[in-house]
Amino acid sequence: MQELIRHIATALVDDAAGVEVKELDQEDALVIELRVAPDDLGKVIGKQGRTARAMRSLLTAATAGRDKETRLEIVE
Repeated sequence: MQELIRHIATALVDDAAGVEVKELDQEDALVIELRVAPDDLGKVIGKQGRTARAMRSLLTAATAGRDKETRLEIVE
C-alpha cells in the first residue's frame, strides 16, 4: 500500500524527492503517513480535500477484505 500512495503522490507534486511514506501498524488499524514538501501540500490535499479523499478511497478499495482498517494521514 505504501507504493500505491507513493506513486500517486509523486505524480501530483513538483518535488518528487520530498515524498516520504511510512506504514505504521497500530492495534486497530494500519496507518499510512504521507509527508511532502510544504509547497506541495496543497497539491496532495486538493480543492476542498478532494484529492486526499480520492486517495483514501483508492486505499480503502485496495485493502478491502483485510482484517484491519487502513487509514491515510497527510502529515505537515
